[in-house]
Amino acid sequence: MSEHKIALVTGANKGIGYEIAAGLGALGYRVGVGARDDVRRETAVEKLRAAGVDAFGVPLDVTSDQSAAQAAELVQRQAGKLDALVNNAGISGELSQDWTQDPTALDLDLVRTVVETNVLGVIRVTNAMLPLLRRAASPRVVNVSSSVGSLTWQSDPNVDVGPVMAAYAPTKSFLNAVTVQYARWLADTNILVNAACPGLVATDFTGFTGRTPQEGAATPIRLATLPDDGPTGSFFNDDGVIPW
Repeated sequence: MSEHKIALVTGANKGIGYEIAAGLGALGYRVGVGARDDVRRETAVEKLRAAGVDAFGVPLDVTSDQSAAQAAELVQRQAGKLDALVNNAGISGELSQDWTQDPTALDLDLVRTVVETNVLGVIRVTNAMLPLLRRAASPRVVNVSSSVGSLTWQSDPNVDVGPVMAAYAPTKSFLNAVTVQYARWLADTNILVNAACPGLVATDFTGFTGRTPQEGAATPIRLATLPDDGPTGSFFNDDGVIPW
């Protein structure tokens, strides 16, 4: 079993996921770069290694049971445990030109596709990695969510949560709810499970609008490295707790 702390970040070949991997690597973690695209994954690994990060590629399609199982086997061979799992991979689904998803005209296949990645993918990967997390001294699970998943903020006319995104936003509410269930189930263990909002970050996901990916990675990195007396079952951004 590796003496170093080991992290796995899904969707880590670009954007926020890449910067989470880079940030954890800078803290001394050995980082598994989870991504389904072989070329992009290996390019990210090479870039991280050039920056001094001990990185290795993890082929991972979060929508596939087989892929998640094979990823767990790879991490087992590489390290024998997992100290931090950051479920970052996510999709918005098709958007209109004004970045909206009209709830009155939703394609149900689109909804299923977004749920499959943003929610079921997190459950699939987390459960595949749990045996490895249980072997670590202070394991952490971070689910990268979004403030659009806050029902409190979504229902407050005085809070600007952006356009109506009737497929994407509810998947983040769903993810938040799943996060709480994991935290409750694992409450008598040393595994801390939290949700993180990176904010509006300039990536291809947002049309490169917002703050830097490095800034967006800060809260997920903090939650992935919480002390043993840290919180569990909560939802955070850089400013603190976000209401459900």
